[in-house]
Amino acid sequence: MKVIRWKFYVVCFYCILLSNFGFGQSKINGISFVASDREVTTNAIEPIIAINANWVTLMPFGFMKTESDTSIAFNSKQQWINERKEGIESTSKLFKNKKIKIMLKPQIWIPKGGFTGHIKMKSEKEWITFENNYEKFILFYATIAQSTNCELFCIGTELNSFVIARPKYWNDLISKIKKIYKGKITYAENWDTYKSVPFISKLDYIGIDAYFPLDTTKTPTIKAIETAWQPLKKEMQQLAKKHNKKILFTEYGYQSKDYTTLEPWDHSKSRIVNLKAQENALTAIFNQFWKEDWFAGGFLWKWYDNNKEAGGNADSDYTVQNKPSEKIVKKQYSKK
Repeated sequence: MKVIRWKFYVVCFYCILLSNFGFGQSKINGISFVASDREVTTNAIEPIIAINANWVTLMPFGFMKTESDTSIAFNSKQQWINERKEGIESTSKLFKNKKIKIMLKPQIWIPKGGFTGHIKMKSEKEWITFENNYEKFILFYATIAQSTNCELFCIGTELNSFVIARPKYWNDLISKIKKIYKGKITYAENWDTYKSVPFISKLDYIGIDAYFPLDTTKTPTIKAIETAWQPLKKEMQQLAKKHNKKILFTEYGYQSKDYTTLEPWDHSKSRIVNLKAQENALTAIFNQFWKEDWFAGGFLWKWYDNNKEAGGNADSDYTVQNKPSEKIVKKQYSKK
């Protein structure tokens, strides 16, 4: 009897140890689920289950007119239903019923090529006005994340100038978020500025939108892409070790076009379809990162609810739907 009890305690100890240090946890095999103008049904979720995804990102947008606008419009009747409170709640319920975990990732959109990483106000008064509006925006969705039991909440996306200029504001904001939302939090910084985030210590994951430039050729080989990843991997591993936190690709993905790894963030240039380039780029990123214990996983950009009509072999955009790359994602996401 004593031997059995002793073995039980040992097993419990190792379970706690593994949990605390993140070992034995499955990777976040995520999909960035694009909000639409119609109510999401189970039919839209089944294809995501079919590729073995275990997480999705829901992404409601707030809108600024310019990079120096102090106002943020969100949750308005002019927006698509799945960017509004009622749409997020109903969509979350459907995913939860299918045992899919959720990251809620509210983010800002600026039209005409505006970049959120360049948000900058012209005076202290404007900064305070903007900060108050961002707080209303992010706490609104933090409340939804809590009420819908989202496992992860992203407190911002690609806001580098903002987070660098106003560190005290962000520290105070995180404290306010944590009073409302009791799950884990991350912040999604751009690939070229992820090391400069001043509040990494307060996050549960180090979030990176991983659109790193890797190769300049039309159809880069898997080997060439993996070679290009090596120094970048080393930097990420060092950051993860320094903060004792895992790296999470809050976004990753490649367009199915020529030169897809040249500037992966840019969808305004040549759109000549190249399915093989997308296959190679995804294969390389999976080979290099998904086996690392300091890497939490990632959210593939992007997936549409109208699966039968989305993507396809004539499409040059990021989605893998109905393309050869879909099989690559499905195979990787099936691994435990």
